[in-house]
Amino acid sequence: MAGAEVRRLAGDPPSLYEERYGYSRVVAAGPFVMVGGTTSVAESGAVIGATPYEQAREILARILHELSRAGARVADVIQCRAYVTDISRSEEVARAFGEVFTHGRPIFTMVEVSALIDPRMLVEIEAVAYVGTP
Repeated sequence: MAGAEVRRLAGDPPSLYEERYGYSRVVAAGPFVMVGGTTSVAESGAVIGATPYEQAREILARILHELSRAGARVADVIQCRAYVTDISRSEEVARAFGEVFTHGRPIFTMVEVSALIDPRMLVEIEAVAYVGTP
């Protein structure tokens, strides 16, 4: 990928943490578009969704919005990772994932973590899309 253009985008809207911790929400590098770990936190700091399912639906909508800003669509997603704080509720996150990715079926990994950066956060998801020739 030598010489490939790399574009870095802040979130739309930006995360409360992006500027503070020095990261981009989206990086487009060659034919790949990557969306970093995304949660359901609003600009105000409120967490949208009380259940893993509700949070996952909100997160996936955000991820699809971010991908679209870099020229990717839901069908271009090739990989997702979900980090959950309670794996016994994995069915809720998987159900949200299945509702969004009815076609295309990207690789999906879900792992339990001891905690996310805010205890109200139950789910964090990241995604990779392949758009072919940028």
